[in-house]
Amino acid sequence: MTEYGKTLAPSPTSIPGLVVWELPVHGDNRGWFKENWQREKMTAAGLPDFGPVQNNISFNDAVGTTRGIHAEPWDKFVSVAAGRIFGAWVDLREGPTFGAVFTCELDPSRAIFVPRGVGNAYQTLEPDTAYTYLVNDHWSPDASYTFLNLADETAAIAWPIPLDQAELSAKDAAHPRLADVTPVPQRTTLVLGANGQLGRALRTELGDAAHIEYVTRADLDLASPTLASARRWRDYDTIVNAAAYTAVDAAETVDGRRDAWAANVTGVAALSRVARENGITLVHVSSDYVFDGVLDRAYREDDPVCPLGVYGQTKAAGDALVSAVPRHYVVRTSWVIGDGKNFVRTMASLAERGVDPRVVDDQIGRLTFTDDLARGIHHLLSTHAPFGTYNLTSSGEPASWADIARRVFELTGHDPARVTGVSTDEYFASATAPVAPRPRNSVLDLARIGASGFDLTDQGDALARYLN
Repeated sequence: MTEYGKTLAPSPTSIPGLVVWELPVHGDNRGWFKENWQREKMTAAGLPDFGPVQNNISFNDAVGTTRGIHAEPWDKFVSVAAGRIFGAWVDLREGPTFGAVFTCELDPSRAIFVPRGVGNAYQTLEPDTAYTYLVNDHWSPDASYTFLNLADETAAIAWPIPLDQAELSAKDAAHPRLADVTPVPQRTTLVLGANGQLGRALRTELGDAAHIEYVTRADLDLASPTLASARRWRDYDTIVNAAAYTAVDAAETVDGRRDAWAANVTGVAALSRVARENGITLVHVSSDYVFDGVLDRAYREDDPVCPLGVYGQTKAAGDALVSAVPRHYVVRTSWVIGDGKNFVRTMASLAERGVDPRVVDDQIGRLTFTDDLARGIHHLLSTHAPFGTYNLTSSGEPASWADIARRVFELTGHDPARVTGVSTDEYFASATAPVAPRPRNSVLDLARIGASGFDLTDQGDALARYLN
């Protein structure tokens, strides 16, 4: 019997992500009315904004009609339009809850959200039952489907009507037992720019699990007109964009400007479209160069962007594109140091070779080491931090490039007084090639990433660790 007057409310189950929803049904002498799925109210109450693309209805005219157990590679919101069913759900995803079972009855006043990879089955308890479900992907012959036998002894589902007295298909009756089921794998995390300095750090941080895919531009070209069909994107959960055009000075040339816009804007636009259309979380690495560096305080995430040069303009444009993706993290960083040629290694080499460098002393900021940057990205993803923009650098007292150079000399056993500080204008006075304007203040406020629970690394400690 449909229950009237309920309050919209979710009830988590023993299977992670499987949530029963009590639905308000309004009835009178004419019948009843309900909002079967109401995006605004339900997402506010905790339902994932799963983006349904199809609405299916299964009509069953006889009591005891039994269907399942089917696990598809998409999410479902299941409800009953008429009648009543006994539902059974079995977790067929790889992981510690594989084989977990949950059962309950559904009628028009109760629905359930079924996450990808959880097997769905039901048995009708009333004649003329209409079973409905919203799904967030279209059926595809390329998709992987997983099934479990309705009579599996391990699941041991207590069907109200014994299966030998129920109406079921020969195909459902022939599905495998749990011991023979291949678990549904996790959705894939794709890391772009896998051979760059951040990409290599992400390999170390995220590891080589089967659901992590590392690619270079040779493997996946964001400029390709076939990008939308280059992967079965609904099988992907996260894309980490560690690829970018970063030749700051070269971006001021005719060819460099074209290449910077192609990689940092056009490619990011295509990637954002893929993420938006397939419910993928997009992680995008940004830069302090989106700011002009004139503030006398650290830059916060919500400060207006005001880039000085072409590189900064392309990064600011990319940030805006990514920010339109519902599930996104823009990770803004500065002065990145990783595996490969970089400022710290150059200073250490000069110190060792007896060269006394002139280094700019009017640009102030903090270093960011790629292992910390990779760790911070992993933290945001694993803790499901609120989506949005996060500044992420080392912590500690800001310093100039000259200050850092002197510290490198000191840590490598050389006299820091060998480093001479000069202004940016002096340093580039004799340059013959185009030089990009630099923000003088590159200090980023770290309050938000700290509040998320991330353990920030002191700049001085990180530098000493890097050199050792």
